[in-house]
Amino acid sequence: MNIDSINNGIVIDHIKAGQAMKIYDFLELDKLDCAVAIIKNATSNKQGKKDIIKIDSQLDVDLNALGYIDPSITINIIVDGVRVKKYHPELPLTITNIIRCKNPRCITSTEQELPHVFKLTNREKDEYRCIYCESRASI
Repeated sequence: MNIDSINNGIVIDHIKAGQAMKIYDFLELDKLDCAVAIIKNATSNKQGKKDIIKIDSQLDVDLNALGYIDPSITINIIVDGVRVKKYHPELPLTITNIIRCKNPRCITSTEQELPHVFKLTNREKDEYRCIYCESRASI
């Protein structure tokens, strides 16, 4: 298998095996006009198996939202073929339209155009609650 190195872009590493397509869909990578590589079930010393996404372009999105989807990921920023930044995303204080409120009495059930917004209420337990009805998000 031959996957070229990235000159300017992002490498999302240590994704739980099988979760790469969820991140691909969330970031809407299918709309990009650049090379995107998804490596599934790569061997990992720490996790056993992992997924990796390589994007040969800079993205204008808040990558910290990925901390909710998979808190174990590592984000590497590549500039001129060199990794200039490596970090683990923090849990965002609010997340919008990543998860949907399951409460049938929530206003988001009847008002379809409202965004599904959840706020972080307990960082230790990774707990989010709907800003409209206070229902706890199920991961």
